[in-house]
Amino acid sequence: MSERLAPVLRTRDADAAATWYARLGFTRQWEHRFAPDLPLYVSIARDGMEIHLSEHAGDARPDTLLYLYVDDVDAVAAAYGGAQIERRDWGREFAVTDPDGNRLRIGTVPS
Repeated sequence: MSERLAPVLRTRDADAAATWYARLGFTRQWEHRFAPDLPLYVSIARDGMEIHLSEHAGDARPDTLLYLYVDDVDAVAAAYGGAQIERRDWGREFAVTDPDGNRLRIGTVPS
């Protein structure tokens, strides 16, 4: 098994959040719930990146910021209705906010 990092994001509705992240190319890997009436915990992944979405109070703070490096920032921006890409010293990027207020900056490293 290789080592990896999986940040946890707080969400009110893990199913809705997983659907929102699917626009970024993330797919559901697994989910866990201790009982039918308890909070849902979902793992989503894309090309070696993994994020955990948790409905559990206290698992993560709202308004978290993640930076995702992708191969084709233009294609990902198009999936968000043509989000405005900005050129920075470190590359091209754009920002979006998920339904729970978590912020994502999505960019490509300059070649």
